[in-house]
Amino acid sequence: MTGGNLHGGDGGSGGKGGVGGAGGDGGAGGKAQVAGFADGTEGVGGAGGEGGSGGVAGDGGKGADAAAFSGAAGGNGGHGGDNGAGGAGGTGGAGSTVGATGADGFSPITGGNGGDGGNGASGPAASAGGAGGAGGDGGLYGNGGAGGDGGDGVVGGQGADATAAGASGENGGDGGAGGMGGAGGMGGVLGGHGGAGGIGGVGATGGSGGLGATGAEGVTGGNLHGGDGGSGGKGGVGGAGGDGGAGGKAQAAGFADGTEGAGGAGGEGGSGGVAGDGGKGADAAAFSGAAGGNGGHGGDNGAGGAGGTGGAGSTVGAHGADGFSPTTGGNGGDGGSGGSGFQGVKGGAGGVGGDGGLYGNGGTGGTGGTGGIGFNGSTTIGGGNGGDGHTGLTGGDGGAGGKGGALAGHGGDGGTGGVGGTGGTGGSGGTGTSGIFSSANGGDGGNGGDGGTGGTGGVGGLGGQAQAAGFADGTQGVGGAGGVGGTGGNAGNGGHGANADVGSGKAGGNGGDGGDPGVGGIGGQGGAGSIAGVEGAAGVAPTSGGNGGDGGNGASGATGVNGGAGGSGGDGGLYGNGGDGGDGGNGGKGQVGSTGPVAGSAGGTGGTGGTGGQGGAGGSGGALAGHGGDGGDGGSGGDGGTGGTGRNGANGITGADIDGGSGGKGGNGGTGGAGGAGGQGGQAQAAGYSDGTQGVGGAGGDGGTAGIGGDGGDGANAVAGSGERGGDGGHGGDPGNAGAGGQAGAGPTSGGNGKAGSGVTTGGNGGDGGDGGSGAIGVKGGAGGAGGDGGLYGNGGNGGDGGTGGKGTVGDSGATLSADGDRGGAGATGGVGGAGGDGGAKGGNGGLGGSGGTGGMGGTGGDGAHGADMASGSGANGGYGGYGGFGGVGGAGGTGGVGGQAHAAGFTDGATGAGGDGGQGVPAASGPGETMVVKELTGASLVRHRMAARAVTAEVGARAGLAVKAA
Repeated sequence: MTGGNLHGGDGGSGGKGGVGGAGGDGGAGGKAQVAGFADGTEGVGGAGGEGGSGGVAGDGGKGADAAAFSGAAGGNGGHGGDNGAGGAGGTGGAGSTVGATGADGFSPITGGNGGDGGNGASGPAASAGGAGGAGGDGGLYGNGGAGGDGGDGVVGGQGADATAAGASGENGGDGGAGGMGGAGGMGGVLGGHGGAGGIGGVGATGGSGGLGATGAEGVTGGNLHGGDGGSGGKGGVGGAGGDGGAGGKAQAAGFADGTEGAGGAGGEGGSGGVAGDGGKGADAAAFSGAAGGNGGHGGDNGAGGAGGTGGAGSTVGAHGADGFSPTTGGNGGDGGSGGSGFQGVKGGAGGVGGDGGLYGNGGTGGTGGTGGIGFNGSTTIGGGNGGDGHTGLTGGDGGAGGKGGALAGHGGDGGTGGVGGTGGTGGSGGTGTSGIFSSANGGDGGNGGDGGTGGTGGVGGLGGQAQAAGFADGTQGVGGAGGVGGTGGNAGNGGHGANADVGSGKAGGNGGDGGDPGVGGIGGQGGAGSIAGVEGAAGVAPTSGGNGGDGGNGASGATGVNGGAGGSGGDGGLYGNGGDGGDGGNGGKGQVGSTGPVAGSAGGTGGTGGTGGQGGAGGSGGALAGHGGDGGDGGSGGDGGTGGTGRNGANGITGADIDGGSGGKGGNGGTGGAGGAGGQGGQAQAAGYSDGTQGVGGAGGDGGTAGIGGDGGDGANAVAGSGERGGDGGHGGDPGNAGAGGQAGAGPTSGGNGKAGSGVTTGGNGGDGGDGGSGAIGVKGGAGGAGGDGGLYGNGGNGGDGGTGGKGTVGDSGATLSADGDRGGAGATGGVGGAGGDGGAKGGNGGLGGSGGTGGMGGTGGDGAHGADMASGSGANGGYGGYGGFGGVGGAGGTGGVGGQAHAAGFTDGATGAGGDGGQGVPAASGPGETMVVKELTGASLVRHRMAARAVTAEVGARAGLAVKAA
């Protein structure tokens, strides 16, 4: 009643409902009648009654509305009833609505806040939780109340036991879904804050998480902030995460929008169940979106649950409200990461990054989840073979990056692909998104995931493309590495590096290493390097064509297994250079032979070593004169295995009115049983540029015990430049049958003269032949390799020297102390010297014949090879004949080689090689046209003879050149 100092009385609270009954509403507070006195408080809504057995629980009562001050909270909903059908949880009572401003004389800022909504109750078994109550609206200048949280869902009921022996029991009930969060109350009419949305309840096993409620918008006024959106609830086991609520929107410049609620995380997969997906992050009207929730992890064994997919990042809209700077466009939210798969299951994909608003950047794509390991094989009954192991699954793909904002935001980066499970392929990297319009950089491509054991590496993601001069393309993702081979399994190949539209391609992944012995795994092939595309967009300098990525290296083979081949280098873009080819992997060693079954019996033969992998080819130069990439080197062979061949260098590319690119270098052959051949150098395409050098032949491997040494590989032939030297022969093996020294590879033949515009004197010289390997005890040395022929005007290469013969074997001791021992074995003959190469077709000098090898003790020195004739033409000198090799102790000297014949007046026949000196007590053989040597020369004397012969050759060659010039 009216009076001088009266306070309003408090309203009574509503009574609690009986079982299954609703709670009573709260009573209104009494109103004060004089300024300076307080209104009574509002009564709280009563709690809802509990549900009876099989009955529905009562709803909570509504909080009383306030005339001027804050309303009271709504009552909480009652809990659901016991098992049976099961009652739903009660809904929380709505918060009170705050009315207009206070009574006359009160400040208008005293508008009350809305009451908070009550929380929803949890349901009984197998039932959903109750929804949270809505928050009350604020009065003038008052804030809206927060929405109540949704109740948690409850675990499903237990299945009934089987009714008879051997019968199956009934399935358990589904878990209840979490209740939805209550909506936030509206802010007061003159600027209260919007209430936050309630959080969604957690789902029970098998139930979905409740959705986060939307935050209420702030009401128009002088200084209002928007309320924050609630986060989405986490999914229960196997349930999806709730979506985040949107933030309330500010109503005036200088005030902030509410933040967006994040998507809830996906629930874990139950035993045999599928993991829940992550919830989506809420979109923002002007600011940055929230991140998407992560996918849940896969469930336990059983059928197996797939890893959840990461929630998509939010999409950011246009720029802010009027009065906001247009640079305030938000960034897209990042995509959630994919959950890992459990055993034998693929990992979840990463979520897509959100797009940027005006001027905002795109969000980063989420990383793909890791694939699960394969199942173990099961064992059959009765001691049989185990079942095959389940193959591991592919790692999840990385999410794509979000687009840049419409007015030049940067593109988001692609997510990295997940790692494959054992035997599974790595996920592909996500593609980086292009920048937008005038001034944005492209996003980086994600890297490919590594392959699981025995699995292939994932492909790298493509980089986004810049849209204007002066801005950068995103980098390309690198190919994932191939997985290592398991026992007896093949290793995975490396993933392909991403191709570039403009920038440089990335390297291909390396191949995995081969598995352990058994059958033995093959080394993985290196991934191919990426191909760089054409030049940049309009306005970009035409020199910006990217370089091709390098090929990955081949992996080594396991025991007795070939090495993997190197990957090819990528081609260059316009003006870009080709990438280098990867090197071949080394071959594995041969397996050890088995022990003999009984004492004294022969053991098994050791396995052959694996061949070295081939080197990768160099990438082609760009279409407007990029340089060709180098060929990769061949891998070395394992013991007894052949070395891999070096790959050819790529040619430089012809340009219409520009300089041609240089050719790439040929790769070298690998060493091994037989040396690999050298790769050919690429050819220059314009005057003034160099051909690539030729690869050298690989050296022959040494012979094992009683094994034969490997032959040296051939040096690569040159198209116009000089050929390379042939590889040297390997040395013979240890005693037993004893291995012969390997033959040196022939020197290359160089071709015609250079391109138009080059001097006619640019014909290359032939490469020298390799030297023959020395024989083992009692074995002949290897022959020297022939010298290569000269190109036009070029000189022939020198023949290689023959290898030294092995010493004789030691005689056995006498059977008794007074008996004579056996005679020692004869020394082996030295190898024959290699023939000199022919001079070039227009007058190159013939090459020197190689000297014969020195005979082993008691063995004859090898014959010197004939010097090559000079070629017909304007005039050239014949090559000197090689000297005969020294005889071993007691052995005859080798015969000298015949000198090459001159083919024009004024030029000199090559001198005939001298006979080699005999061993002690044996005269030397005579070379044709030479006096017999009666005095044994020392090694130093022989060196002087050879040096003198070569000096004469050089002198004669110089004079020949002067004669050509004079002519």
